[in-house]
Amino acid sequence: QVQLVESGGGTVQPGESLTLSCAVSGSIFSIQTMAWYRQAPGKQRERVALITRAGGTNYADFVKGRFTSSRDNAKNTVYLQMNSLKAEDTAVYYCNQIPNGFAWGQGTQVTVSS
Repeated sequence: QVQLVESGGGTVQPGESLTLSCAVSGSIFSIQTMAWYRQAPGKQRERVALITRAGGTNYADFVKGRFTSSRDNAKNTVYLQMNSLKAEDTAVYYCNQIPNGFAWGQGTQVTVSS
């Protein structure tokens, strides 16, 4: 069984930065393409970014230029560096493999507020 554990969230002011981590553990040899998602209260979960095993990335327009995803394949961990955070970035952030996703983790709360 595979577990996804997101961490690194918190409360920050607009313009500040956070780095999220997603650790993948369990019965898995290697993780493939991973995606970051977020879900704000009352809204559907939306994809924020994805990163291939080779490090290729793709970002949603609303975070392009502000967020950067990276990964450490040896540690089965992916990261999301979030800069210039805005109030509308407030959400619970999740990660998962695509395709063939695993059971969702608990996510990590990011709150951007002045």
